[in-house]
Amino acid sequence: MGLMHVAIVALLLFGTAGTAAANQAADARTALRAGAHVALMRHADAPGGAGDPPGFRLENCATQRNLSPKGRADAEKIGSQLKQEGIVFEKIVSSPWCRCVDTARLLDLGAVETVPTFGNVVVLRDQREALTAGARALIAAWTGRGNLLVVTHGANIFALTGVSPASGEIVVVKGGSDRAAPVGRLLLD
Repeated sequence: MGLMHVAIVALLLFGTAGTAAANQAADARTALRAGAHVALMRHADAPGGAGDPPGFRLENCATQRNLSPKGRADAEKIGSQLKQEGIVFEKIVSSPWCRCVDTARLLDLGAVETVPTFGNVVVLRDQREALTAGARALIAAWTGRGNLLVVTHGANIFALTGVSPASGEIVVVKGGSDRAAPVGRLLLD
């Protein structure tokens, strides 16, 4: 295959990926504007890899991986963009980890409640199945007219949906179902 053919194939692949991402974002926006959906958001940028440093404590944010300045700014920007797009949430819950709570609060979309079942399944690997089952049950129980926003960890979202989201990415699923099948994904700039 010549260089020209490789360039055309690459252009088609990247163009298709861009179109797929745009379609998923449009689907996510449509679902959230309709209500009765659950938005699973991975916390904003928190450098340092997966998990937390040895000896971390939930009650002490200084012992955990925390949001970077970029993560804090991104969370504020995402919240602003959601407001501008008219996307609202009836309820907002978060993992008890500081990087998730901080992301949820910096979005400035409403009061934030911590829910232990969205705790980090990487750190709490011995509780992974129970945490994921609890999260599925919470999603299945969401039958509100509005949307539920859950700020949690990438590994938790992957365990629920099979999607590995980027920092700050939102995976939208239908409330009232324990399948947590994604109906769209939204990664705001």
